[in-house]
Amino acid sequence: MSEFIVGLTGGIGSGKTTIANLFAEHNITIVDADIVARKVVAKDSSALTHISMHFGSDFIQADGQLDRALLRKQIFSNDDDKLWLNNLLHPLIRAQLIEQIKNARSDYCLLVAPLLIENNLTTLVNRVLVIDVSETTQIKRTTRRDNNSVEQVQAIISSQASRKVKQDHADDLLNNDNTSLETLKDTVGKLHQHYLTMAANQLSKN
Repeated sequence: MSEFIVGLTGGIGSGKTTIANLFAEHNITIVDADIVARKVVAKDSSALTHISMHFGSDFIQADGQLDRALLRKQIFSNDDDKLWLNNLLHPLIRAQLIEQIKNARSDYCLLVAPLLIENNLTTLVNRVLVIDVSETTQIKRTTRRDNNSVEQVQAIISSQASRKVKQDHADDLLNNDNTSLETLKDTVGKLHQHYLTMAANQLSKN
């Protein structure tokens, strides 16, 4: 088990996946909360059955998979439904994240979670790395990537912790506004060495 856990977070469109992949190039285990969140509502899962019973069969596609776009639209327009869904899924996701972290074997482990702060997953990590971008960049990247409207993206941004709150939680802040891939690689390389040192210090204490 990796004794040192770095939590990587940032708003939608900040480039979390790109940066996580750069850490993976250094053979660091990546635990991705988005991937876990998809697994817990996979076809025929108990969570998906509960969602169908609560929201209706319209939320399940013909192939038996969750209609994510419809569910996203529903919970962003109804706080009670969002709370119900969070109460169902968050304990399942947290348990899976903990299990994957326990199985990590790299010198340290990277927990990638868009809602690291909002869902209190900071209690699972030793250090928080925030990928920081402007709201303008978030909107531009996300509308281009996901074919969402500006209003949809703004609703998602509003539902997440503000940029200021994320910055306040950060032990390390990586700005990814118009940052070249080469610069990102260099920054991640330096952070990697820093985390290796911190992980070794943590191990020597235990």
